[in-house]
Amino acid sequence: MIKTPHTSLLWRNVTLFDGLRQWDQPVAVLVKDGQVAAIWPEQTLDERMVRNAQIAGQGGVMTPGLVDCHTHLIYAGDRAAEFELRLEGASYEEIARAGGGILSTVRATRAASEEQLLESCRPRLEALMADGVTTVEIKSGYGLTLADELKVLRVARHIGEVFPIRVVTTLLGAHALPPEFVDNADGYVELVCAEMIPAAVAEGLADAVDVFCEGIAFSPEQCERVFRTAHKHGLRVKAHAEQLSNLGGSMLAARYQALSCDHIEYLDEAGVKAMAEAGTTAVLLPGAFHMLRETQLPPVDLLRQYNVPMAVASDANPGTSPICSPTLMANLACTLFRLTPREALSGMTAHAARALGIQTLGRIEVGAPADLCLWNISHPAELAYAVQAGRLRQRVFAGTITHVH
Repeated sequence: MIKTPHTSLLWRNVTLFDGLRQWDQPVAVLVKDGQVAAIWPEQTLDERMVRNAQIAGQGGVMTPGLVDCHTHLIYAGDRAAEFELRLEGASYEEIARAGGGILSTVRATRAASEEQLLESCRPRLEALMADGVTTVEIKSGYGLTLADELKVLRVARHIGEVFPIRVVTTLLGAHALPPEFVDNADGYVELVCAEMIPAAVAEGLADAVDVFCEGIAFSPEQCERVFRTAHKHGLRVKAHAEQLSNLGGSMLAARYQALSCDHIEYLDEAGVKAMAEAGTTAVLLPGAFHMLRETQLPPVDLLRQYNVPMAVASDANPGTSPICSPTLMANLACTLFRLTPREALSGMTAHAARALGIQTLGRIEVGAPADLCLWNISHPAELAYAVQAGRLRQRVFAGTITHVH
């Protein structure tokens, strides 16, 4: 981290995308004591008002720090061999029967210490930060025992203490059925509800609770048990829903005022309407769509029609989206899902923060935390248009410049 000696920093003549829109003229942005203190049109800036501020940068495009609102960033091992097998014709079911799939990641994650998980996560985390991420959501879900789920969440909390990044944690105990509970999904859901959620709350390790509502995972009835328990313990809920089929998981989640429903390729109009009425954000995950070569597109036009905010996230995970590049996700959201560049950028800033329940992040406005990115581009749409490393000129976290390129 680059320590800045001045508490007031000034950026001049920048093109501003504030999280929802591009300003129509160049601006000056003043940061003081870790917050955005003022924004002026460049031509109206009174030099006397900023005489004690340090000039931190000039020109370029400024956006909020990117918010990656859906990741499975902490795990051990990799699944590259399975990637090869799939390309050679093996099915997911064949790989799983041979001991692969998510349970191979579970075995490796269980065997790893907290220190080993932190070190294995470091390159992925650094890649996200180098591409502009200042807030990341990290889910558990590769431990699937009480001890191992808490272990992953402790590592996630520790990341927020030792790296210049905001970490939001999500307990995803209901991610997959562990081998100890084969043919006993209800018994495992009872473990999640009776032990995992209370223990995570007692240690302050979880900000929200997630479920995977799908035929290969957990039924709506089982997910509702998790939602009820989460609410009982004061935690907001999220859902992996409608990724492979339409089980009504999004409608269920909306009844519990879910922060977000994620994937949602098979979401129907009734589900979209329920999300709109509940204020639930739709999280689009084009990386998994791309890696799995899916063909069922999420209902973007319906989401627009009902004014459901659309977030975009990496879904960084070892099996279906081993990708740690949010700007690539912006490109894929546009090319695969037909979002506009403005929608994609809002999806990685203001709407992504909304999906985490943190309205002050993902925006550049007076009083907001000074999590900022300055890019070597001339127009915000270039972030979604081109897939290109090295465009981040400065990354600012809580008013401190942490990356300079």
